[in-house]
Amino acid sequence: MTDAVCRCAWAGSDELYRHYHDREWGVPLHDDHKLFEFLILEGAQAGLSWITVLRKREHYRAAFDDFAVQRIARYTPAHIESLLQNPGIVRNRLKVNAAVLNAQKFLEVQAEFGSFDHYIWQFAGGQTRQNARRSMAEVPASTAESDAMSKELKRRGFKFVGTTICYAFMQATGMVNDHTTDCFRYAQLNKG
Repeated sequence: MTDAVCRCAWAGSDELYRHYHDREWGVPLHDDHKLFEFLILEGAQAGLSWITVLRKREHYRAAFDDFAVQRIARYTPAHIESLLQNPGIVRNRLKVNAAVLNAQKFLEVQAEFGSFDHYIWQFAGGQTRQNARRSMAEVPASTAESDAMSKELKRRGFKFVGTTICYAFMQATGMVNDHTTDCFRYAQLNKG
C-alpha cells in the first residue's frame, strides 16, 4: 500500500520523519516546556542533520530530565561530564554546556516576561507568518526575523542560537508556516 499524501519533500519515506512532519513541524507552540525542548534540540542539530537529532530525541528526554528547565539550569560540572559519556545524545561539550547555560537564560527570560512564549513570539509579531513556498528551494536559511531573534538571544547570553538555528526553531514551533503549498499540512496550518 502506498502513501498518496503529498508532503514537503524533506519528509521523505522515513516513518519517524513523516510522523514529525505530519504531527509537529510548523504547528504553533505556546508551551514553555516544549519551546525549551526545541531550543535545546535545534542547538544540538548545529552542523548535523535534523533526522540525526530526531532519532536521539528520546535519549535527550531521558538524559536531560525530560527537559525540566529548572533542573537543567542547576546541572553541575559532574553532571555535564556524565552527559558527555552518554552515547544517546550528541556528545559535544560546547552543546551540552550551552544546554545548561540556555536553561539559566531561559529562566531569566521567563522571570522578566512572564513566559518564554510571550517573549519569543514577538519575533513573529505574535502570530504565525503564512508563507507560500512552492518548493523547498524557496525556503531561506534565515530571515530578518531570525536575524533579530538570534541577535537578541545572543545579547541575553544564549549559545547556539545563530540565525539559521533560530529560523529552524521558528519553522519547528510554527512561528512560520514553511510547508510547501502542495503539502497537505500547508492548508491545515494556513489560518490566513
